[in-house]
Amino acid sequence: MENVVGRIVEINLLKEALKSPEAELIALFGRRRVGKTFLVRTVYEQEMTVEITGMKDANLAGQLENFTTTLATAFQSPTAIALPRNWLQAFHILIRLLESRKSNKKQVIFIDEFPWFDTVRSGFLSAFDHFWNNWASRQKNLVVVICGSAASWMIQNVVRNKGGLHNRLTRRIRLLPFNLYETEQYLQKKGLYFDRYQVLQLYMATGGIPHYLKEIRQGQSVTQAIGMLCFTKDGLLRDEFNSLYTSLFDAADKHLAIVKALASKPSGMTRTEIIETIGLSSGGSFSKLTDELLESGFISSYIPFQKTAKDALFKLSDEYSLFYLKFIEGSKAGGESIWLSKSKGASYRAWCGLAFENICLRHVPQIKKGLSIAGIYSEESAWRYAPKNGEDGTQIDLLIDRDDHCINLFEIKFYRDELVLDKKDAEVLIQKRRIFQAVTKTKKTIFISLLTTFGAKTNEHYLRHVQNQLTMDVLFEP
Repeated sequence: MENVVGRIVEINLLKEALKSPEAELIALFGRRRVGKTFLVRTVYEQEMTVEITGMKDANLAGQLENFTTTLATAFQSPTAIALPRNWLQAFHILIRLLESRKSNKKQVIFIDEFPWFDTVRSGFLSAFDHFWNNWASRQKNLVVVICGSAASWMIQNVVRNKGGLHNRLTRRIRLLPFNLYETEQYLQKKGLYFDRYQVLQLYMATGGIPHYLKEIRQGQSVTQAIGMLCFTKDGLLRDEFNSLYTSLFDAADKHLAIVKALASKPSGMTRTEIIETIGLSSGGSFSKLTDELLESGFISSYIPFQKTAKDALFKLSDEYSLFYLKFIEGSKAGGESIWLSKSKGASYRAWCGLAFENICLRHVPQIKKGLSIAGIYSEESAWRYAPKNGEDGTQIDLLIDRDDHCINLFEIKFYRDELVLDKKDAEVLIQKRRIFQAVTKTKKTIFISLLTTFGAKTNEHYLRHVQNQLTMDVLFEP
C-alpha cells in the first residue's frame, strides 16, 4: 500500500469487504482521472481474480467478445470460450468459471467502466442484476466491484437503482480529488518539494486530481508547470474541460450550462437564479442535474445561516473548471511563457482571492481543527446580505455556526506576504459584524477570524478587532 497517497477511508472500506462473512457488492464512482482503477488494483492486488473493462462506444458483439476473451485469459482456460449470444449467457460463463475454482479465500471480480457495457437494448444491466441476485449474492467468498466514470449513469442506474439492484449495494464509495494535505504528499512522493504557497497556486489551477499532478516534471516551477499543462498546444489540461464533462454525463450541455453560470458568480447562486439564468423549464430536471454535479464533486451547496434547504446556495467548487473558464477558454496556445506573463497581472491576483476562498470552504475540517473546535458540532456556509432601500450590504467569506453558542466570521485573504490591517480594513470588519448582527439578530458570541496565506501583523487594528488568526498551513493538515 506504500504507493497509495491518502485514501485512508476508502482503503479501509475495501479491506473490510475482504473480512466480511457475506458476499460484497461495491460501487465505486467519481470523475475521470481521480484514481479509481489504481486504487482498486492496488488494494486488491493479491485477491484479484479477474478485471474486466468495458469498451467505450463498442457494440454488443464487441463487448461480449471483450468480456469472454478477458475471462479466458484470467482463468487460463485450456480451450477457447464460445462467444455468448447475450449477457445472460456471458454471466453464466463467469459463474461456471468461478465455480470451477474451488477456493475459500475471497475472490475479487472487478468490472471497470461498468456503464460502457450497457449498450442500447443490450440487456446488460438486467443480466448483471440476475447474476448478483440469483448467484453471486450467495457466494460468501466473493467481492464484486463495479466502477465507472460516467457519474450520471452510475448514480441513476446503480446507486439509486429502483429495480433488481435496489438496496443491493453493500458499500458505496465516492472517490473525490485529493485535499491539500494529500496533494502535498503526492508531490513529495514524486520528488517535487514546492513550498506551500506554490502548492496552493498549483491546486487553484488543477485541483487535487492525481493524473494532472502526475504530469508535473522535476525542475519546473509551479508557474512553468501550469504554463506547460494549460497553455501549450499539447498540454493535458488545454482541452480537458469538454472531454471531462461529456465523459461523465449524458446530455452534458445542461451540466455545462450550470457550471458556466456558477463560474460567472463566485459568491454562489440559488436554485431559482440558476434556473432563470440557463433557461431551464423543469425543476425536476434541475434537481437531477445538480445531484449529479454534487455527487461528482464539481459543485457544492450551502444552506445560509438561519435559512432552509430551499434557500441553498450553489457554488462551483472544482478548481480546474474555475481556472479553465477564467484563463484557458478562448486563449491561444502561446506556450509556457504566456502564463508567466498572465500570472503577474492584476486579474490573476484578484482571481486568486476568490479561488483561495473556494479552497478554504473545501477544507473546513482542517480549519475547525486549527481553531481547536473539531469536536464541536457546527454548520458552515458563506453568507451574504443584499442591501435594501439604501442599506449597506455585505458578504461573509465563511461562517462557522457552532453548537457552543459561538460564531466565527471569517475574512479570507490571499496575499504574497504578511497581511497588514489598516484603518479601512478594520472598518470593513466592523461593518460586517454590525450588518450580520442586525440582520440575523443572533445572540451568539461572534469571533472575527482571519485566514490568510502568511498571517497578519499584530498591529492596533488587528489587536482591537480580530479574535482568531489562521494561516494557509492549517489547510495542509491531514
